Formats: sequence, structure tokens, C-alpha cells
Amino acid sequence: MHVFYTPDILTKAELPEEEAAHCTRVLRLSEGDEITLTDGNGYFYQAEISAASNKRCSVIIKETTFQEPLWPCHLHIAMAPTKNMDRNEWFAEKATEIGFSELTFLNCRYSERKVIKNERIEKILISAMKQSLKARLPKLNEMVDFDKFIAGNFEGQKFIAHCYDGEKPYLKDVIKPGEDALILIGPEGDFSEEEVSKAIEKGFTPISLGNSRLRTETAALVACHTLILANG
Repeated sequence: MHVFYTPDILTKAELPEEEAAHCTRVLRLSEGDEITLTDGNGYFYQAEISAASNKRCSVIIKETTFQEPLWPCHLHIAMAPTKNMDRNEWFAEKATEIGFSELTFLNCRYSERKVIKNERIEKILISAMKQSLKARLPKLNEMVDFDKFIAGNFEGQKFIAHCYDGEKPYLKDVIKPGEDALILIGPEGDFSEEEVSKAIEKGFTPISLGNSRLRTETAALVACHTLILANG
């Protein structure tokens, strides 16, 4: 099944230029062929190509299908990006395949990467959404300073995963299915002790993701998988 991302399909019966080029030049689909579209907001559309060229592809919508949410709440991962962009991209792809709602990159005290260009991550989210046959695109936020982020309002469960000593229950044992959840994942050097204290003051619960020492992107994926299993 060929799925194309068409966020404006309800106002413009045409594929975006990049999707149109892939459809007509790479896959060599043409007038009369049937394709599947998604707007990233929960809907699939069965459509027929009505006109095609190298850069444009117009369609006629034949059927609209609503995809029921695959999990009942809002699942938000906020992580410090790794220095190696490939690892950030790997997480974005795999987390989308598993399932989550929102991604924020955090600028922490020990962050090795202070700038994230969202354009590449956005393309990976779209590709993974289509590949895994989901009709909802995770929300991607601009990178934000840690202090500013934890001061924001979030209605739901709030957790911070860190490696310091202290009482830290496993995430799987404290997560409440059906409730919105936000998890903070630190950089390779972990959050600073001050950052952990500030988060706890703001209502974040310290948690453990297991006994193994995990890379940042692995920890974020474990957190994502734990959330989706609890809410499956």
C-alpha cells in the first residue's frame, strides 16, 4: 500500500510537491491509479489520481476512513538530543512506529547538542507514520531550555528519569493507564542534580527505566514503549 501525507487534502485535492514527485516519478503512478492518503489528523482517504505530471498530482477522493486512536491519552517524550544526529533520527523513527503523541527536545546543562533543525526530524516522523500505517502525526516542538519547559503547564502524570541514587520506582509500576503522561529523558551526562531537584519541585516524579545503563535515545525509546504498552 502506498500512503501519501496530504495535510491540506480537504482544501486542496492535490499532493504536496515532494509527495507528488515520489508518486509520479519514483513509483511511476499515473492517472486512474488508486492511492491512499492521510492528513496526519486521524483520517485515511482512498483516492484516484485524476491528473499527474513530474511535480503535480491531483486526486479525487473516493472514500474517507477515520482511524480510531491507538492509545487513549497524550504521550509526550521530552529528551535532550544526542550529539550524533543519527541517534535522534533513529529515536524519532522507532518511537513513531511504536506510538507516541508529542516530542520536545530539551536544552539541558550537560547537553552536547544545543541546536536541532526540525525539518529533517519532521520528514522522518512523516515517513515512519506512513510506513507504520498510522493516521496521526506526532507533534514536534522547537527545542526549549529545560527550566522554561518544566515551568509550563501539563495536565497529567509527569516523570523524570535520572541515574542518581534515591527512591525511584520503575515507570511500569507507577504509570496510570488512560492518563496523559510526560517523561523527561536527560543527555548522555544525565541531568544535573539541580535540574532533577527543580523538576521534583515542579511535580515531576523520579522514575527508573531498569537496571541497565542506557544511552539517551535508548532510554527515550524504552520510556515510549513502556507508555504504549501500559495504554495499548
